[in-house]
Amino acid sequence: MAAYQACVSTRNLTAANALKWTRQRVIRFGTPHSRLFTHRGAATAAAASEPATEQPIPQTKSSVLHRNIRITPMEVIEAKGTRMRFSNGHEMEDTTGGASVACLGHGNQRVRQAMIDQLDKFSYCNSMFFGHQVGEDLATELINGTDGAMARAYIMSSGSEAMDSAMKMARQYFMELNPKQTKRINFIAREGSYHGTTLGGLSMSGHVGRRSLFLDMLLPNVHRVSACNAYRGMRPGQTTEEYVEQLADELDKKFQQVGPDTVCAFVAEPVVGAMGDQTLGCVPAVPGYFKAIRRVCDKYGALLILDEVMSGMGRCGSLHVWQQEGVVPDLQTIAKGLGGGYAPVAGMMINHRVADALMSGTGAFMHGHTYQGHPIACAAALEVQRIIREDNLVENVKKTGRVLGELLHQELDGHPHVGNVRGKGLFWGIEFVRDKERKTPFPAAAGIANAIHTTGLMDVGIMLYPGTGTVDGVDGDHVLVSPVYTSTNEDIASIVKRIRQTINMTFARDHGRRSMLTSKVNPPAVRPLGRRTWAIASITS
Repeated sequence: MAAYQACVSTRNLTAANALKWTRQRVIRFGTPHSRLFTHRGAATAAAASEPATEQPIPQTKSSVLHRNIRITPMEVIEAKGTRMRFSNGHEMEDTTGGASVACLGHGNQRVRQAMIDQLDKFSYCNSMFFGHQVGEDLATELINGTDGAMARAYIMSSGSEAMDSAMKMARQYFMELNPKQTKRINFIAREGSYHGTTLGGLSMSGHVGRRSLFLDMLLPNVHRVSACNAYRGMRPGQTTEEYVEQLADELDKKFQQVGPDTVCAFVAEPVVGAMGDQTLGCVPAVPGYFKAIRRVCDKYGALLILDEVMSGMGRCGSLHVWQQEGVVPDLQTIAKGLGGGYAPVAGMMINHRVADALMSGTGAFMHGHTYQGHPIACAAALEVQRIIREDNLVENVKKTGRVLGELLHQELDGHPHVGNVRGKGLFWGIEFVRDKERKTPFPAAAGIANAIHTTGLMDVGIMLYPGTGTVDGVDGDHVLVSPVYTSTNEDIASIVKRIRQTINMTFARDHGRRSMLTSKVNPPAVRPLGRRTWAIASITS
């Protein structure tokens, strides 16, 4: 059987240096896991056991500041539908839509033509002075999709920008009131969350790895409460209602601790879905959670900001996840499924409470971007949303999502190392554990999520997006799957079959490193890359 490589950090994962380890991982941010094929056969088990020695830093010819400039990433040369082809001839099925972005797949002709038509009219408009019809049409489409619960839409280029905008709008809302509530400068968010990579969004995030290098620069006015994670948060025998009451009580106490009249907003993802390192991995809230949270916010006059950058715009079986929760946010962020990857586009929506305060006050949002409301981005997003509505794709997501969940549970619940399968619609996560009964995670050095990702990518030909730090920001592994909205039941069955094949193949190969999996600290041998080193454990069977 072909050699299998798993990239893992060579930092010793003791409590004393766990932060240092996560800092090193966040430095390389882009993670080598998406390009492991470059190193297939690069190391053997024997070589991996040799002591590390300093070697020259490899040089690449690229002028791009890639996420890891020491490694040239796989080069995509073509993508149609759900198939992607690379410059080395390798192909895969994009079963995650990138980072849950390409909800309609690649190469949609309607979206392409809409962008060309707008380009033929004009490509840029200075929003400080001018507006345009395609922007008006997109905003109307978005507000109509909330059944009028939201009032205005603000279009920009990324989810991180959207969160920064929501933070500023939340503050400005209280400054537009009469009298002004000037003491409201604090935010409350949740552990294990991810709200963006700009300093504002990162300050809001509970993402251990991406925060660690910049801790001294992040905002001090963001406070945290526990995530709503039934698999790891609920006590044995505890009911859902008791768990909701526990989390609502924790939030109430946090308001009291911070100062109830100093909090702008509580911020949460309806489904915690950030991919990559140190995230929870597609965790939906338990029933009743957001209604209870909304009551706490209303009790203290704070706003509710829901981050649906990844989980929204149809991904979870309703256009907006909050439509399943029985609450309406004051502010909402959207992005990935908004434009389906055809243009960099994101949005913030505000409800009538916020819009009325702004209208009665200054009337001007003290914020702005050069590329906000970009005409071509608006044209792309508008056509994507029209396709989703006209082809009834949200209903398809709901139906095929039920099939996806049922099949994932059916095929994986019995696996000895699958601890939890969770999700909504076409947005599902699979968490892996070393000990199923105790929910004990694998040590981070085992590289389980990256191993499964690599097997899927290189041997099975599917994309499974890996994430680590699922338990505490260091240990814990999961992968996500988020198929296109146009998936059929047959497509879903094929995807689940290949997921099962990938997981079984990966763990079947792991007999050569079982001793490492039971270790709490020491990772396998190393391949040095200057100051930061990565192990490549070659497992053969």
